[in-house]
Amino acid sequence: MADEPLAIAIDSAAQAGPRRVYCRLCGRPLTGADSRRTGLGPTCDAKLHPAPPDIRTRRHEVEQDALPGLDDRS
Repeated sequence: MADEPLAIAIDSAAQAGPRRVYCRLCGRPLTGADSRRTGLGPTCDAKLHPAPPDIRTRRHEVEQDALPGLDDRS
């Protein structure tokens, strides 16, 4: 009799289907294959691993002195 509840729990777990995986940051259930593999949803993954800035957005003009010997008399 004591073994009967254990047998029912194992049988019901085997029929349940795929195991639910939850986001490690927010706890929401994950559905995508990549999200399930990493353990993070797309929003939480973007928070932890932001995309690198584009090189064009990091460039800026700098005030410079004219090179010695060059004039603007063109």
